[in-house]
Amino acid sequence: MPGQGKRRRRQEAESQRRAARTAPGAGRWEVVVETGDEAEMRTRLRRLRESGVDGSMIRIDTLCGRLALPTTYRLSRFVTTPRDGRQTSHDAPYGA
Repeated sequence: MPGQGKRRRRQEAESQRRAARTAPGAGRWEVVVETGDEAEMRTRLRRLRESGVDGSMIRIDTLCGRLALPTTYRLSRFVTTPRDGRQTSHDAPYGA
């Protein structure tokens, strides 16, 4: 199909850029909320997006539970480490 190769190369390039931005040593994943309530996690996710945080810098982990442990949702965002060693947010601070 016309354009398919170009689209695939563009997607691969974007994937590589995202991987480079979140590479070990570039920063760390900061937990925003860890909850068993999916609705609460979705609300916090919406607030993060509304505050201007880049969606590619947000991670949702679903820790699947069993009979003894309930399912837990963990919402994290990537925080970069600048060259001077201080931790800063990749985008606007949460809740700003």
